[in-house]
Amino acid sequence: MTDPIADYLTRLRNAISAGHRVVEVPASNMKKEITKILFEQGYILNYKFEEGENPQGVIKIALKYDPIDRVNAIKNLHRVSRPGLRQYTGYKDMPRVLNGLGIAILSTSRGVMTNKQAKEMKIGGEVLCYVY
Repeated sequence: MTDPIADYLTRLRNAISAGHRVVEVPASNMKKEITKILFEQGYILNYKFEEGENPQGVIKIALKYDPIDRVNAIKNLHRVSRPGLRQYTGYKDMPRVLNGLGIAILSTSRGVMTNKQAKEMKIGGEVLCYVY
């Protein structure tokens, strides 16, 4: 596999479209940080890091649905920067996702964060994905 972040996002998209409540994803430090951001921003219900048979462990993610009409909190996950085509941005050119309603997740020199946090800290980085 050449792009583990794209695999992570695809597993989330597939679980959402199938209507699953929980999805298991192989863990890595980058995926753990992205999962924490999704939880802090209210896109997922809960998460748990588990050590399993494989050395890196597993991330169990509980997806968030509206209790009345079963609509998921995540409408779209879009991978931006890819191994063959990296997308970097400075803090002055920070992307606005869905006119400020969504978030962009960035990998910066100070860790993984949202576009709003990076703009406040005046640092740029690699745009990993858009979530809305």
